[in-house]
Amino acid sequence: MNWPYLIAAIPKFVEAAKLTLELSLYGIALSLLLGLAVAVVTAYQIKPLNTLARAYIELSRNTPLLIQLFFLYYGLPKIGIKWDGFTCGVIALVFLGGSYMAEAIRAGILAVPKGQVEAGKSIGLSRLQVFRHIELPQAWAVAVPALGANVLFLMKETSVISAVGIAELLFVTKDIIGMDYKTNEALFLLFASYLIILLPVSLLARWAEKRMRRAKYGA
Repeated sequence: MNWPYLIAAIPKFVEAAKLTLELSLYGIALSLLLGLAVAVVTAYQIKPLNTLARAYIELSRNTPLLIQLFFLYYGLPKIGIKWDGFTCGVIALVFLGGSYMAEAIRAGILAVPKGQVEAGKSIGLSRLQVFRHIELPQAWAVAVPALGANVLFLMKETSVISAVGIAELLFVTKDIIGMDYKTNEALFLLFASYLIILLPVSLLARWAEKRMRRAKYGA
């Protein structure tokens, strides 16, 4: 291990980690919004959107992120639609993540007891108020473990975006290995970078899950 070289390479990985986090934040936030919208459509089987939502979920979950990314980056320019690599990366993450978030949230919505919905209606709440104040908070609580897993999944999937020239962590690692042949140093910094990024998120997700469980069961 060439420690002087490793230390000198740290700033490159810091910049790459910032880009990875930026991709992750955009991808996660937008996929949560898309997932919530799709979950509402599928949970309540809103026609005719339900068929489109189910088709989107199946297409998204049954095609690799790399293929989706290549379609956006290399395919769409053929019909005159051209985006930069960062934008394509975010859209691909949202397209993939939205389907996973939707299924997690849908499961949470369907887990809410029907009696609570009827109770909310019986005291004069509108359907929207019932959803906002009764169903949605409980749905989030049920969905927290799956949502946490999806967040970690999307953060790791940012490594695929290096395929379109975005200088995130994996891109920088391959660049160092290809240019300077410092395989051990590059892989060590890659491992350390992902550990530093993902471990706090994993611990936060576990804390949120325990907190929701205590709120529900008083444990």
